[in-house]
Amino acid sequence: YDNRPYGSIMEKTFSTAFTTHPYRWMPIGSAEPINQATIDEFREFHSIYYVPNNATLSIAGDIDIEQTKVLVEKYFSTIPRGTREIYRPAIIEPAQTAEVRDTVYDNIQLPAVIEAFHIPAMGTPDYYALSMLTTLLSDGESSRMTKSIVDKQQKALFVSAFPLALEDPGLFMIFGIANAGIDPLELEEAINTEIARTQREELTDREFKKLQNKMVNDFVTANSTMAGIAENLSDYHMYFGDANLINNEIDRYMKVTKADIKRVANQYLTKENRVVLHYLPKQSM
Repeated sequence: YDNRPYGSIMEKTFSTAFTTHPYRWMPIGSAEPINQATIDEFREFHSIYYVPNNATLSIAGDIDIEQTKVLVEKYFSTIPRGTREIYRPAIIEPAQTAEVRDTVYDNIQLPAVIEAFHIPAMGTPDYYALSMLTTLLSDGESSRMTKSIVDKQQKALFVSAFPLALEDPGLFMIFGIANAGIDPLELEEAINTEIARTQREELTDREFKKLQNKMVNDFVTANSTMAGIAENLSDYHMYFGDANLINNEIDRYMKVTKADIKRVANQYLTKENRVVLHYLPKQSM
């Protein structure tokens, strides 16, 4: 992360957007506490969290279920169950009430613009509408932001919108790399113009049908391999306690209406709910 161009974007965005919730720290952590920790602290951490009662085993494929249970028992039953209480933070991030802006100087060649908006947790009805909104904005060559900002206006080399699927309320992020000679403010204005369009106009029937088809295709693709199925089964179990949700996840997307997409755009993609970062080349300092 430290040595890669734009590699600190997630860390900087989360540390700026969250002031109280643990999401303000990246899971990978930082070098300083690792260097300060003792070997006993590492062992204690491992003994608390790396235990069977804090793990999910997901197996997918053409298997004999009874034989698989025997093998699981054979290879995993001797691992002792953890005896320490596993800390589950229940921290609520205070609502953001005003726009937060910052400038970051990085070892990059082209400026970048990041906008991040606070959104509900994954699994909530509005999350699915927001997920579909990101697909509308930037997924594919025919998406709105790609056609307008990248192809027509040529203000960005790349622009992407994506919801971060998190157990607690997360972020709706937009990341764009400016074309040479384009001021970040120009790119930011172009992004905001497309956001305003989604807030003002409802999707056409053709756009909405195309969007629904894309969600179905993406869901089928994600579950087209044994690895994909196993990962999704474990995710549903870990986040919601119900692996069977894999069977009706697509139904949740299909319940989203055109009006829902317009509504969440107006409800969450607001100035007072956003963090804006401008990444600039270090030589600009």
